[in-house]
Amino acid sequence: MTSDVVLIHGAWHGAGHFASLAGALTARGHRVLALDLAGHGARARFPASYLTRDVAALRTEVSPLADLSLDDVAADVVATLRRFAAPPVVAAHSMGGAVATRVAELAPELVAGLVYVAAFVPTLLGPAGAYLGLPEAKTALGGGLYLGDPAAIGAVRIDPRSTDPAYQDELHAAYFTDLDRADFLALAALLTPDQPMSFLTTPTGATAERWGSVPRTYLRTTLDRALPVALQDVMIRDADELAPATAFAQATLDAGHAVFAGAPDEVADLIHHAPRSS
Repeated sequence: MTSDVVLIHGAWHGAGHFASLAGALTARGHRVLALDLAGHGARARFPASYLTRDVAALRTEVSPLADLSLDDVAADVVATLRRFAAPPVVAAHSMGGAVATRVAELAPELVAGLVYVAAFVPTLLGPAGAYLGLPEAKTALGGGLYLGDPAAIGAVRIDPRSTDPAYQDELHAAYFTDLDRADFLALAALLTPDQPMSFLTTPTGATAERWGSVPRTYLRTTLDRALPVALQDVMIRDADELAPATAFAQATLDAGHAVFAGAPDEVADLIHHAPRSS
């Protein structure tokens, strides 16, 4: 079924990361809008030390996104959705799932369907960060990717411009295992350093009456090191407990976290066939 599709990226990403997926969706007859969320992609705001490559200062400089709230970002998306003649399908990846969940709670009438692609679905436990405290969140990831104290700088910070091969290896292994080295480096160059803490600390407020009224689909990724499939399953179960009338349609791929780039045709097929309101 063809429809308009809005793509919401995850932490540190931007609209450009969805180029392959947008192309696959367009080939299936969809009109596609990949968003740059406020503070991300072409709308990024950078710590001064990131641009000057003062890595020591980068560990302590307060993020220019520290005051960017989840509601600010969600309201910005809602304003975009109001411009559509008919409600689009909203597909979200990773931390973009927290944004999409809040958007659908604020304005369910503007969303024809929700597709979570290896994405957060924060419901019963409140904010996305609460799910990261669960045993199912344990992964093989190293701790060397993140710079500074997130509470002090107001963001979870990475350094995509690092030239340290070991740091690049860890970033590749954590988030882009679906891609070879050349493709990884191309997408890594598009990353921004800061993910606002509000995405992790703010409850989405999801209710069965509003968010739960929207048909929804989840793409599970069994080889995911950033958002382990066991944690994905906890969030699916919580969401279905909250809103059983619109329980998730599910699909599974043996893929890592960057499935949107590593398997764009499979993800496009899922979105194409996803349930939506009439």
